[in-house]
Amino acid sequence: MWAGKLTRRSTRLLGAGGTALPGLLAERLEPDLARGLAAQLEAAVLVTGTNGKTTTSAMLSRILTRAGRRVLHNRAGSNLMRGVLSSLIEAAGADGRLPAGLVGVFETDEAAFEEVAAAVRPQAVLFTNLMRDQLDRYGEIDAIAGRWGRALEGLDSSARVVLNIDDPLISTLERSASGPLVRFGINDTSAGTATEAELADALWDPESGDDFRYAHRFYAHLGHWHTAGGGRRPAPQVAVSEVAPGEEGMRFRLRIGESEALPVELPAEGLYSVYNALAAAAAASALGVGGETIAAALGEHRAAFGRQESLRVGGRKVRILLGKNPAGMNQALRTLQAEGARHHLLVILNDGIADGTDVSWIWDTDWEAQAGHCASLTLGGGRIAELALRLEYAGFPPARRPLSAEIGAALAQALEGLPRDAELVILPTYTGLIEVRGLLGRMPGASELWETA
Repeated sequence: MWAGKLTRRSTRLLGAGGTALPGLLAERLEPDLARGLAAQLEAAVLVTGTNGKTTTSAMLSRILTRAGRRVLHNRAGSNLMRGVLSSLIEAAGADGRLPAGLVGVFETDEAAFEEVAAAVRPQAVLFTNLMRDQLDRYGEIDAIAGRWGRALEGLDSSARVVLNIDDPLISTLERSASGPLVRFGINDTSAGTATEAELADALWDPESGDDFRYAHRFYAHLGHWHTAGGGRRPAPQVAVSEVAPGEEGMRFRLRIGESEALPVELPAEGLYSVYNALAAAAAASALGVGGETIAAALGEHRAAFGRQESLRVGGRKVRILLGKNPAGMNQALRTLQAEGARHHLLVILNDGIADGTDVSWIWDTDWEAQAGHCASLTLGGGRIAELALRLEYAGFPPARRPLSAEIGAALAQALEGLPRDAELVILPTYTGLIEVRGLLGRMPGASELWETA
């Protein structure tokens, strides 16, 4: 534990985040350290899924804090076993003890969920969605669903399992759960409709082989589904209705169980943000938090690191929307497509391990819908050539020249050409987000990277 603490202090002094290395070193020295520290928690909840983990975890942490709980959260998004352990090490005192009454909220990588669940022994697990992402690392989504099912079979029978039943693959996890179920979904079919260009990643039930069919599809493969063999979207216990754009985000009504639906003003845009809030509300209700507290906390939401995060740097407005797979990027783009809206874009495409080395997913993203909303375009990142070709095919205006794969140069180019009263919208993949957010954090007037992570 002390090796981890010293490593964390050293990395911070060097200006790095120290969100994973302390846990990696400590785990090598003592493989059971995470299990021993996690056993001291009053409760723990794991949040996993393809899209929305970081934002949902931040929302859930805010709700629990408002409810008077002391929360430990791996808020920088380091979501492998080493990142979870780093958070536990940082919270522990000199004697190796955690503060009493601490509730752990741990965002967990899809492939790491099984390992983290075995070590942490959570009282609740939350599954947001399951979509194609990093095929070179995860494989097909059916394989991830199978791993999650095995992990659920190993949980204590009292652990609550919180499922997004609008995602048919997530809903099938009920078969592996032995603990109490909390189902959540959107009941309002006017909330959004998938475009013809949107691909569905989950096509059939892996057990029966029946195709998933839809009475209504919100986006990707999320919606009110059924199969020819009698499978059907169950009724949610936690649901939203009356979804509509608000003054600074989204508004909807939240119903928990049989209680009266409560109005929520969520300061975040897009239907995917509503799903994140709904997921956090369902997990909080599973931990015994009341609806009034949940609704109030959601109204106080602040953007998580790089997820609709707005900054002012050098007097310029900058907004960051992470996009790392077709479904996630499509939803980020949809928030920019209000009638008449035109945006100055910096798009960054990397192919690091954390991004996925296969970037062919950009061809399954509906860039065409965004082309008419682009006022200017700057490109950056290691796979800039493929990105430039894809956006040229999509009908975007020519990117600023010369093209620069170096992200710092691309950012400087985008800011230099930005009209004084305009906003720069940055659409990065994950490693691009880390780099560009670090560069922005060192500019005048911007918050530092790890303070806001």
